[in-house]
Amino acid sequence: MKYLLITLSLGFCSLYAQKATVSATQTGNRIDVTIGNSFFTSYHFPDNEKYPFFYPVNGPVSGGSVTSMRNGEYPHHSSLFFACDRVNGGNYWQEGLERGRIISIGARILEEKGERVVIADECIWKRPDAASPIIDRRKITVSAPSANSYQIDFDIEMEMLMDVTILKTNHSLFSARIDPDLTVKQGGVMINSEGLEGEKATFGAASPWIDCYGARKTGVEGIVIMQHPSNKWYPSPWFTRDYGFISPTPMFWPENDKETQLKKGEVVKLRYRVLLHAGDTKQAGIAAEFEKYKSE
Repeated sequence: MKYLLITLSLGFCSLYAQKATVSATQTGNRIDVTIGNSFFTSYHFPDNEKYPFFYPVNGPVSGGSVTSMRNGEYPHHSSLFFACDRVNGGNYWQEGLERGRIISIGARILEEKGERVVIADECIWKRPDAASPIIDRRKITVSAPSANSYQIDFDIEMEMLMDVTILKTNHSLFSARIDPDLTVKQGGVMINSEGLEGEKATFGAASPWIDCYGARKTGVEGIVIMQHPSNKWYPSPWFTRDYGFISPTPMFWPENDKETQLKKGEVVKLRYRVLLHAGDTKQAGIAAEFEKYKSE
């Protein structure tokens, strides 16, 4: 009887962990997200930033960020973000607000508490003395599938407000700068869906996902970015760096090797899933997680 009660108790605890309450609150130009009683992440969209971004993005094992923010090597890497360079003569990626900005004009919380929270935002791509080439609309869903995994889903629609030419660039679209603990340079692992590891093998390789994981004092944890098969340019080749950068980057490998052209009125739909997980790639079942994502 005692064994049965313990078993039931553990079962209830596991169920509770799987259904942790996620909540969001907005303070000025920031939306904070909490999972259970622990702070998870913030969506930042202030008036003086290059683009909106998430930071920190805390892992389920350490409670510390698995992403890095404006380190000394590349201060334009802002954790988890969506941006692009060389768009109709503008730069919507690197330092210098006068070169171009992605400006939030409508961030709001659609679902503020429950098994998930949903954030919506509308962002105009703008620079001085030039017409805006793009407006993007994004829906961001945050959930905690289990005690060992946190999830951020990005659904992004980019509408071309004019004919758009994006010259060949390695600075394009969805990206993550990884915390040093999880990088190859510091002894971590970067691996794609085909089992290729490290910058040399993964750079330029088209793959549905890449996972980065490493050992921290509290255990092993990681972050994976998945591209949904419905995406234009799927599966995009990846721009990777052993110092801790991953991005599915279609504009660095355009079909004509020079530029990507998009017509006025064209809407490009992109979906990405970010999983913060305990353990390594196999222990976290990343391949199976991607199969689930494919069907959604």
